Amino acid sequence: MSGNVGMEALIPIVNKVQDAFTQVGMNSVIDLPQIAVVGGQSAGKSSVLENCVGKDFLPRGSGIVTRRPLILQLNYVEKGEWGEFLHAKGKKFTDFDEIRREIEAETDRMTGSNKGISDIPINLRVFSPHVLNLTLIDLPGITKVPIGDQPPDIEFQIRGMIMQFISKPSCLILAVTPANSDLANSDALKLAKEVDPEGIRTIGVLTKLDLMDDGTDAKEILDNKVLPLRRGYIGVVNRSQRDIEGKKDIKQAQAAERKYFLSHPAYRHLAERAGTAFLQKTLNQQLTNHIREVLPSLRSKLEQQLTSMESEVKEFKNLGMSGGREDKSAKPRMMMQMVNRVTHDFEEMIEGGGNHVDTTSLSGGAKINTIFHFRFPGYLNEGRLDEKELRKEIGFAIRNIHGVRSGLFTPDAAFEMTVKRQIETLAPPSMKCIQQVSTELHEVIMKCIDKIKNYPRLQAEIDNLVSGYLRECETHCREQIQQLVEVELSYINTNHDDFIGFNSTAKDESVKDVQNAGSESQPGRESKSKLIKKGWLSTTNVGLTKGLSREYWFVLYTDALAWFKDESERDQKYYLTIDGVKMKSSEEEEEGGGLFGHRKFKIQLFHPNARYLFREYRELTLYAKDEDDMEDWRASFLRAGIYTHRSQMDMEDLEDEDHKPKFERLFEDPQLERQVEVIRTYVNSYMAIVRKTFKDIVPKHIMCLMVNKMKVFIEIELMPSLYGAGNPAELMEESEDEVRRRQELLGMYDACKDALKTISEVTAKTSSTPLPAPVHSNNHHSAPSPNMNASRMPKSDSAHSLSQSQRSRPPPDLPNRPTGRSAPNAGATRPAPAPPGGGSRRPPPPSRPARPN
Repeated sequence: MSGNVGMEALIPIVNKVQDAFTQVGMNSVIDLPQIAVVGGQSAGKSSVLENCVGKDFLPRGSGIVTRRPLILQLNYVEKGEWGEFLHAKGKKFTDFDEIRREIEAETDRMTGSNKGISDIPINLRVFSPHVLNLTLIDLPGITKVPIGDQPPDIEFQIRGMIMQFISKPSCLILAVTPANSDLANSDALKLAKEVDPEGIRTIGVLTKLDLMDDGTDAKEILDNKVLPLRRGYIGVVNRSQRDIEGKKDIKQAQAAERKYFLSHPAYRHLAERAGTAFLQKTLNQQLTNHIREVLPSLRSKLEQQLTSMESEVKEFKNLGMSGGREDKSAKPRMMMQMVNRVTHDFEEMIEGGGNHVDTTSLSGGAKINTIFHFRFPGYLNEGRLDEKELRKEIGFAIRNIHGVRSGLFTPDAAFEMTVKRQIETLAPPSMKCIQQVSTELHEVIMKCIDKIKNYPRLQAEIDNLVSGYLRECETHCREQIQQLVEVELSYINTNHDDFIGFNSTAKDESVKDVQNAGSESQPGRESKSKLIKKGWLSTTNVGLTKGLSREYWFVLYTDALAWFKDESERDQKYYLTIDGVKMKSSEEEEEGGGLFGHRKFKIQLFHPNARYLFREYRELTLYAKDEDDMEDWRASFLRAGIYTHRSQMDMEDLEDEDHKPKFERLFEDPQLERQVEVIRTYVNSYMAIVRKTFKDIVPKHIMCLMVNKMKVFIEIELMPSLYGAGNPAELMEESEDEVRRRQELLGMYDACKDALKTISEVTAKTSSTPLPAPVHSNNHHSAPSPNMNASRMPKSDSAHSLSQSQRSRPPPDLPNRPTGRSAPNAGATRPAPAPPGGGSRRPPPPSRPARPN
C-alpha cells in the first residue's frame, strides 16, 4: 500500500462528494465507491464496525436493531476523537454514547419506535487517530419474521433495501457470516452471489470463531476451500455479550483477539491474516484499489455533473452569492434581473417564438387569438334568434305599434325596436370574450412569476401589482365595450352602404327575399360554401361496432359537415348538409360515474322536427377531447348557422283553445305576413353589419386596452412600482428552501471540483494490488485434491491448489498477497495512514521480493 498514498488521500474527498450528493438526494446520479456490510441478525455486523472504530457507538438489542442504513465514514486525524452527523451540521459529538442515542433518536424520528424500517440513510462521520480512511454502510440484518409495526413483507423490504446498495458496481460487499452456522446457508453470501456472481466485489468475514463447538474449527473456510471467494475470508473474534454488558474496552478485546489467533492450533498459521486490525487494513486497501478501478467512469460522471451545475453556479457568483454569503449590494441588481426575466417571458408568451414552445396545448397569445377569431364569433351568433322566433317578435311588435287600428304601411318603429333588442344581445358575448382574455393573461402572468418562486415576497408583490393593474384594464375595457353598444343603440344608420334597403339593387334583392319568405334558408348564410374549421372528433354513431367511440377527421363548411378517415381527406365517410340543423352541448361522466368518472364533452346535432339527420340516425353525437376543444367547435357550429336548440315556449302563453300557436295565427293576415318578411329582411341585413363591426372592433379594444397596456406596464412601470412598494433587500428575501438549495449546490460544486483535482493528481502516481485470480471449485464442501494433475486445472489456479496443503503462507487468492511492488512483510504492522490534509507518516517497512507462484 505504500504506492497508494495519493489514492488514500482521495478517500476523504470521495466522502465529501458523497455527503454533497446525499444532501440533495442524488445518490443514484453518481455511484461513489463504498463498502456495504451485509449479514443476518446477530451475525456480528455491529461488533465488526465498532471494532473498526474502536468505540461502542451502535444501538444494540434484540430483533432488528439497525432499521435505517448507516453510512459510516471513518477519517484518520492525528489528534482527538469525535463524530459528526450530516443531519446535525456543525455539532461535534465527543461522547460516543451520545452518538448511539442520536442514531436511535434519528431512526425513531423516521420509522417510529416500534421496529419500523426506512431506506433513508443516516450519515455519520467519525474522526480518530485509531482508524483508517474507510466508507462503510451498515445495513439492516436479514430477517424473515415481522415484529412490532413491521409489515408482513418485511423480508422482501429489507432484501430490496440491501440490493439497492450492493447491486451498484462501485460497491464492495462485506459479507458477514457467523462461524457457528452452516456457511452454505449464509444469507449474506447468497445475496452477494446474486449481484456479484464472479466474486469480484465480495469479501468474506467470519465471526464468532470462539463460539464453535469443541473439536471443530473454520480452518478450511479461512483457507478459502469451502465456498471459495476470489478475495477470500478474514476471521475476527468479537466481544461476547458479557463483555459488552461489562463495558470491556475494545482495545483489550482486540488484544485478546490477537492472543486467540496466535494460541489456537488451527489458526496460528494465519494469525497475521486475521483479526480486526488486518480487516481494517484490508478494507482500506480494497477500497483504495476499487476507487482506482472506477476512476475513469467516476471522472466522467463528475465532469458531467460539474458541467450541469456550471450555469447556475455562475449566476450565483455573478450576483455576489457564494459559499452561503450574499453581497447585499447585489440584491437590487438581482431584482432587476428577475423583473427583466418576467418581462421577457410575458412578451414571449404573448407574441410567440422563444426557445420553450408548448407542444401540448394552446396558451398565451395563441389562446387569445383563438378566443378572438373562433370563440367570439360563435358567441355573437349564439344569441341571435332563429327564423320563427324572429318572425314572432316582429309580428308582435307590428301589432302592438298599430294598436286598435289595422295599419296599411310597415311601421319603421318595428324595425328599429327589433334591431335594438338584437344589438343588446351582443353585449354579453363581448363581456364573455373580455373575461376569457383576462383569465388567460392572468395565467400567463402566473406562469412567468412561477420561475421566481424562490423569492416569495418578490413573487407576491409582482402578482399583487400586475393582477391589480389587469383588473383596472379589464374594468376600463368593459366600460368601453358597453359604450360601444350604447353608440350602436343611439343611432340606427339605415344609410349604410351595406344595408339592403340603401340602394335600388339592394331593394330588388329585398323584394325577392320577401317573395321567397316561405323558404327554410338560414339567415346570413353565404351562397357559396366556405371552410370554417377542421379537426378530430369522436363519434359513436358511425363506428364499426355500435356503441363504441371512434375518431374521425371532421371538416365544417358554411353549409355542410363532412368527416373523413384521417386528415388526408381522401376517404370520406359522410357528407351532411346542415340546413335547419340545431345543436345542444353538455358535459357528462363516463359510464360508471362516481368519483372516478372521466369528464366527456359532447355536442349533439339534430333536426328539431325529429326527422332523420343522415342514414338511420336522428342525431349525430360528437365528443371533444377537452373543454377548450368543445368550446372551439361549438363556436364554429354557431358561425355555420347551427344554433343552440331552445326549450319549448310556455304553452299557456302561446297556444289558444284550439291548441294552435298564437304567433302562427298572426300570419293568417297576408298583409301582416308581408310586413313581417320585409322587416325580417332588413333586420338580418342591418344586424349582419353590426355583428361584423363587433367582430372587428371588440378584439381591437381588448388588444389596446388590456394586452398592450399590460405589456407596457410590465416593461416600464413594474420596476418603479416595486421600488415604491418596499426595500429591494426585503423583497429579495429568499425562501429557506432556496438558501439551502444554493448552499448545497455550491457545496456539491466545490466537492466535485476537489474530487476532479485530486483524481488528476493521483491517477499517474498510484498503484494497486492486482485482483486475485478466479477461484474454481466443483464441490463447495471439499477441498481440491493436492494430487490432481496440474495440467487439467486452470492455469491461474494450478500452483495454488498443488501447494495449498504444503505451506502455511497466504494463498494467492487472499487480498494481502505480497507483491514485489507494494505489499509489506507478512508480520509487519502497517502504521496509520497520514491525514487527508497532510501530516507525517512513518515510512513503511522495506518490501521483500514476491514468492514465486
